[in-house]
Amino acid sequence: MKKIIVVMPAYDVGKKVETVFKRVPESILKKISKFIVVNDGSTDNTANILKLLSKSYKIKVISHNPNKGYGAAQKSGLKEALRMKADIVVLLHSDGQHAPEVMDNLLYPIEKNQADVVQGSRILGGKALKEGMPMYKYFGNRILTFIENLSYGMNMAEYHSGYMVYSRKTLETIPFEKLTDKFHFDGEMLLVAKKKGLRIKEIPIPTKYAEEKSHLNPITYGIEVLKTIINYWRGKYNL
Repeated sequence: MKKIIVVMPAYDVGKKVETVFKRVPESILKKISKFIVVNDGSTDNTANILKLLSKSYKIKVISHNPNKGYGAAQKSGLKEALRMKADIVVLLHSDGQHAPEVMDNLLYPIEKNQADVVQGSRILGGKALKEGMPMYKYFGNRILTFIENLSYGMNMAEYHSGYMVYSRKTLETIPFEKLTDKFHFDGEMLLVAKKKGLRIKEIPIPTKYAEEKSHLNPITYGIEVLKTIINYWRGKYNL
């Protein structure tokens, strides 16, 4: 059986993270060797909640102080997962926006050696707006994705989900420590995976938009994506 480790970046998710763990089906929990939660400089009670959850779940906490950024949190988690000999690494958000209930769907292509990278896509399911994605986020996603596909020669439904699954081969092939510490880390992973000839598969996922507070500024994020495209044209990603 392949060793599966889940990496969860966490920033001020004290009110959300327990629910995320409770939503993971028992059948999936049995397959997971470890949850690596990277507490990225949280200022709320996230650390205390994670300590309590560690009594019921197989959790290893890595703490950043101060906050280093979403990409930096992933890097810490991915490096630790490799050190712990993971065969498959799942990136799961800790705010409940992505459904842990469908994790098996994302794991399947890598478990069956049909893909090296799997992204859970909110857009591919065609239900993003019905499930509450704000209109400005939806159209911003569509516009950025169109430009990215044109620039990278790819045909992704989106680059901005963040529900990702990686094979060990992928994490050993992509020099991810050289990528951004910011929010567009996932998009950079996808474009470098393409340049490295890795197999990418998208799986439709449901998305929950409720009262969670987003720490992502859409304008700053959009500028970051456009900078990534310019850097791609300049050859920065010939890693």
